[in-house]
Amino acid sequence: MQLENLNHAQRERLAFIDFSLEFFGQIARADLIQQFGTGLASCTRDLALYKELAPDNAVLMHENKRYVRSDAFKAIFEHDPESALRTLTKGFGDGFSLPLEKSPRCFDAVRLVHPKPVIISAIMRAIYSNSAIKCEYESLSCGATKRELVPHAIVNNGHRWHVRAFDRRCREFRDFVCTRFKHIELQETEPKSNELADMDSTWNTLCELQLVPHPRLSHSRAIEMDYAMTKGMLQIEVRAALANYILRQWNVDCTDNATLTGKEYQLYLRNKNSLKGAIDFSIAPCSN
Repeated sequence: MQLENLNHAQRERLAFIDFSLEFFGQIARADLIQQFGTGLASCTRDLALYKELAPDNAVLMHENKRYVRSDAFKAIFEHDPESALRTLTKGFGDGFSLPLEKSPRCFDAVRLVHPKPVIISAIMRAIYSNSAIKCEYESLSCGATKRELVPHAIVNNGHRWHVRAFDRRCREFRDFVCTRFKHIELQETEPKSNELADMDSTWNTLCELQLVPHPRLSHSRAIEMDYAMTKGMLQIEVRAALANYILRQWNVDCTDNATLTGKEYQLYLRNKNSLKGAIDFSIAPCSN
């Protein structure tokens, strides 16, 4: 039996078994019943099928009828670290059909910014239907304004969600914070070719950031381990339109000679000179 031959529901239950053994060290039929609402016979079949796929992964403890992770365990599903931590924090599942239950043992960061679903849904409908929107938007520089935008992407920049869109008022592509929209109305007229994502050069330009431990650090090995660096450097490819957010979020020293001295600056951008002109460094850490 191969995983790809199973239906989605079966793979979901097997993934739960695999995840529970990997991260909790044990699984029982009662856990499957509680998670999926399936019958006892169905749970027995799922556990038998998992045992068939991975015979060395678990050992049945007859005294309590629980399967325990063996020393020879090898996960049959790839558990992405971010997804795994989210699951450990909020529970297994997507939270749509059943509410997620917060964990008493694994905690995520506190979120201060929460975009409204009605705003996100309106923007996503515009993106998927290739439509422009009329909106009321509260700007830091201009206050309350009415705008016509052609959105093409929604992005989490590490602190909050924003929309990448062509602004017909300024006639250029810009970023708009999702929580600052007051009202959105979809337009029926099709956007012009110069307003579409293909023409957003900053968005479509990829650049490489070469991040190294800050030169002033006496013990840089800890930073190399934090970021899984190879030969003392982390190389990441990002969209030019998003680079400044990444540099700010991770407090990357972007000065020419690594002159920032605060303890929060643990990374240094080694190849800034080659990125000048491609990246907007206006919000990146570039001066004392």
